[in-house]
Amino acid sequence: MFDPLGALTEAFTSFLFGKVETTRLPVRTSTGQAQAVYLPTAAPGLGDSGVIIGREVYSGKGYIYDPFQLYGQQLPAPHWLVLGESGNGKSALEKTYVLRQLRFRDRQVVVLDAQGEDGVGEWNLIAQELGITPIRLDPTAALNGGIRLNPLDPSITTTGQLALLRTIIEVAMGHGLDERSGFALKVAHAAVLSGHEDEVDGTDGVDETDRAPRAVRQPVLSDIVEQLRHPEPSSAEAMNVDIDDVRAWGLDVALVLDRLVDGDLRGMFDGPTTAGIDLDAPLIVFDLSHIDRNSIAMPILMAIVGVWLEHTWIRPDRKKRIFLVEEAWHIINSPFVAQLFQRLLKFGRRLGLSFVAVVHHLSDVVDGAAAREAAAILKMASTRTIYAQKADEARATGRVLGLPRWAVEIIPTLTPGIAVWDVNGNVQVVKHLITEAERPLVYTDRAMTESSPLPTDEARALARAADAEAEARAEAIAMERQLRNESSETVA
Repeated sequence: MFDPLGALTEAFTSFLFGKVETTRLPVRTSTGQAQAVYLPTAAPGLGDSGVIIGREVYSGKGYIYDPFQLYGQQLPAPHWLVLGESGNGKSALEKTYVLRQLRFRDRQVVVLDAQGEDGVGEWNLIAQELGITPIRLDPTAALNGGIRLNPLDPSITTTGQLALLRTIIEVAMGHGLDERSGFALKVAHAAVLSGHEDEVDGTDGVDETDRAPRAVRQPVLSDIVEQLRHPEPSSAEAMNVDIDDVRAWGLDVALVLDRLVDGDLRGMFDGPTTAGIDLDAPLIVFDLSHIDRNSIAMPILMAIVGVWLEHTWIRPDRKKRIFLVEEAWHIINSPFVAQLFQRLLKFGRRLGLSFVAVVHHLSDVVDGAAAREAAAILKMASTRTIYAQKADEARATGRVLGLPRWAVEIIPTLTPGIAVWDVNGNVQVVKHLITEAERPLVYTDRAMTESSPLPTDEARALARAADAEAEARAEAIAMERQLRNESSETVA
């Protein structure tokens, strides 16, 4: 029944004191009951612009990453470190990432392919699919018209050439050059360049009418070796030393360089750079699979390729470039090569270069001879992707990279295709997704699988079962973390 007096009283009270809301009594409940009412929230992603990687395991959201889009806002540097033991999906991630990046018109990628199968590098299939011929560096093929890269290529600055020569020698010798050997190398290099300029410009004091025609060519390593063996008297006079002393100082240097000219590495670096290398192709693959990965040839070769690319490939043309290096411990574990690449990363960052280093174990580099240089390179890698590792290795990785405790605990339990991503402190667990079109191009374990091929439908069923198992394990880990949090709340 309508109560006029009560309605009048309520209207008058509301006019004087405002609307009076009903006060509800508090309800005490547990987190297990409250989760049905208050839906869980996921950590924020990295935005929706860039390359899709897969999905975040705990929330199911799509995970999108692009260092060029994030640089300057969420990333202080566009460089990326990928860690993990073999067979967990590092290679598949690298390849799908490159294929997806190349869909953007302003992207260009160089890959140092250090692993091979069936006599070719593991990037050979992707290169074929894109209509690209890999640049195969092979000591045996180099003598028969194979690819050559010249450390004295005129496109490299004089300072860059001398720094590269020192690095080659220091890597081969296992220690730095002393002042006397360094002086012998410097004067030999200067004499070679001076002699080459005389050939080109005719500045040696001989009248052009009396000069026989000379073929203009690039200076090469054999010229340096010859100068070290027979130094110019003027170089000794300039320092008021005996010419025999200069020759003795340069003897060890000449012996090291002679290996590149007439030893087991003959043919790859002792001639002019091979013409026709297409540095404008969207993908450039250096196939290093024919080089012994445990010999000094690999870090020497990586140093030469890195410096050559620095002076011939990286240009201020607004292109975004990706430099992906497999078996990157050959770079990070050598103090001399690491110093060259450290300069390359600092220089390339201003010109749109993203360096991607793929390493199996962080302990391979942080405990080595180049610990200081390795720490500097790791510091520049603002993105870290860590696949499954053993518990001890995971703890060591967590300490070096500053990962949160829960991430360190989960790394040993990760299944293939799932990794912990740390993007400048934004840490998430991500499942990498591969499309059916990408699958035949990215898997490189044919030697383990070709002996017992499976029908397509059965293979897909097994892949789906593996995915379901991985997701179930991730959910179980998430539930365990939640129960642990509840227990701590109850104790509190």
